[in-house]
Amino acid sequence: MRQLQGMDASFVALETRNSPMHIGSILIYDPATAPGGFVRFKDILRFYESRMQLSKTMRQRLVRVPFDLDYPYWIEDEEFDLEYHVRHLALPKPGDWRQLCIQAARIFARPLDLTRPPWEFTVIEGLDNVPGVSPGSFAMVTKVHHCAIDGMSGIDLMEALHTLDPHAAAPQQPDEWKPEPVPNVLGLLAKSWFNAVTNPVRQIEVAARAVPGLARATKGLLTKDFKVHGEMLAPRSRFNVVLSPNRVVEGRSVALADIKAIRALAPGAKVNDVFLAIVGGAMRKYLLAHDDLPDKTLTAMAPISVRSTDEKGDMGNQVAAMIAPLGTHIADPAERLRYVHSQTTNSKAMTDAIGARNMTEMSKVSPALFMALGAQLYTRLGLANRMAPPFSTVVTNVPGPPVPIYSAGARLESMMGLLCLTDGMGLGHVVQSYCKEATISFTADRKVMPDPEFYAQCIEDSFTELRDAAKAAKDAPEPAPAATVTKPKPAPRAKTAAKPGTPRTIKRPETAKRSETAKRSETAKRKTPTT
Repeated sequence: MRQLQGMDASFVALETRNSPMHIGSILIYDPATAPGGFVRFKDILRFYESRMQLSKTMRQRLVRVPFDLDYPYWIEDEEFDLEYHVRHLALPKPGDWRQLCIQAARIFARPLDLTRPPWEFTVIEGLDNVPGVSPGSFAMVTKVHHCAIDGMSGIDLMEALHTLDPHAAAPQQPDEWKPEPVPNVLGLLAKSWFNAVTNPVRQIEVAARAVPGLARATKGLLTKDFKVHGEMLAPRSRFNVVLSPNRVVEGRSVALADIKAIRALAPGAKVNDVFLAIVGGAMRKYLLAHDDLPDKTLTAMAPISVRSTDEKGDMGNQVAAMIAPLGTHIADPAERLRYVHSQTTNSKAMTDAIGARNMTEMSKVSPALFMALGAQLYTRLGLANRMAPPFSTVVTNVPGPPVPIYSAGARLESMMGLLCLTDGMGLGHVVQSYCKEATISFTADRKVMPDPEFYAQCIEDSFTELRDAAKAAKDAPEPAPAATVTKPKPAPRAKTAAKPGTPRTIKRPETAKRSETAKRSETAKRKTPTT
C-alpha cells in the first residue's frame, strides 16, 4: 500500500461528473505487420495479459480515506479483470476521421470508475474512410487517470504495452504480482491522524529546502535576469468558464523537419517555442472569426517534467509548470515566434531560479482536507465564471518514441494526445511526437467550441504561415555587400641617399610648391601701394 502525493491527490479531489480527470490518446495501428496480417481482439487481450508485470499502473486501484481527511492510497486490486478495462466497438459506415473523433470524445467524456484500476482502453474498428490509414487498421482510445500518470510516465506505460519488433516473444520476467486486501476504515483514520500530526514537520523541511530558490528568485528580480510583468496574467476568454459534461477532440499532424526549420525565424528558439507560437496563431484566428479576441495576449500553462532517471516508470506526477504568453495579439507569425521565445526564456529563467523540483515538493505537503474542500467549493460555487483565470489554456509537449513500435504485432502509425479539462479551462492542447511526425491535438468543451473542425483548420493554417515564412526567409537572396571605393595608391617617391650625419629633408610635392609661391606673391601684392 502506497500513498498518493499532493499533486496526484489534487487530481482525485478535482474529479467531478463534468470534469473527469483522466488523460489519454488516440492511437492508430496497421495490422499488416502482425502474423497473418490481421489482429483479433483476443490477440490484444492475450498480448496485454503477457505484459502486465511490466507496468505498476495496470492492476492498482485507489482507496480513499473517509471524509478525505488524508490523501488516498494505492493497493493491488484483488478483483482485477482485464476484460473490463479493454473494450471493443466498431464505427458505422462510412468510418471516417470525423466519426472517429466524435466516438473518441464520447468515450473520453465519461468518468472512470475509481473503485477499479483507473484506466480503460477501447479498440475501435471500421476505419474505412480515414485518409492515410490503410484498410483493416484499428484505433485505440486510451484513458488513464491523471493521479496515476503524467506525460512522461504515460510514455513508460506505452513502452510496457509495445515492442520494438512485431514478432517479439513474451517477456521472460516472472509475474510476482500479489493482490492486497482493502484496508479497514479504522486503520485509514489512524494513519490520517498520524500524518496530520507530522505534516507540519514535513512542511518546515520543504520550506527550508525552498529558501535557496526563493533567494535566487529575489536576486534574479533585482539583477533583472528575468522580470514579472502583466503579460503573464491571462485575460478572460470564452474558454475560461464552468464546464459542461460534453467534449470534442481533433488534431493535425505536421512534419518534425518543418518544425525544426521554423526555429530559424527566431535565433535560439526551441521546438517547444514553435508549437506555442502555432497554438497562439490558431487561437488568434479562431477568436477573431468569433469576434472575441482580447487585446491582451492569451497565455498557456506549459508543464515541465522534473522526473529523475531513478523515477522512470514510477506512478504519479513529477511536474512543475511555467506560464508562457502566446502572442495572440501579434498578427505576423515570425514576430509572434520571436515574442514567444523571449517570453519562454524569461519564464524558464524564473522557474530555474525558484527550482522546478521545489514547486513539486511543496504540493506534497498541502493538507488533504483543505485541498478537497477547496476543489469542491471552486466547482460548486461556479468560481470559474467569476474569477480571473490563472492561464488561458494548457500546451503540454510529450516526446514519443523516435522509432516504430508495435502492439500485438500491429505497427503504431500515429498518436494523438487527449487532455483532461477543469472548470476555468475549457481548451487544452497536447503536442506529441512519434518518428518523423508530430501531432498538435486538442480537447475542448463542446459548449465553448461547437466547431472543432474549424479550430483544427486554424491550427493547420497557423503552422502553414510559419512554415512558409521560414521557407521565404531561407530562400531570400543575401543582401549584396556595400560597394567600397578604392583610393588610388600614390606614386612611389624617389629616394635620395643622405650623407651620414646630414639631417633628412622631406621634399614637398610640386603642387605644394606652387601653392606656397602663390601665397607669397599674393602677400607681396597686398604690401605694394596702389597708384
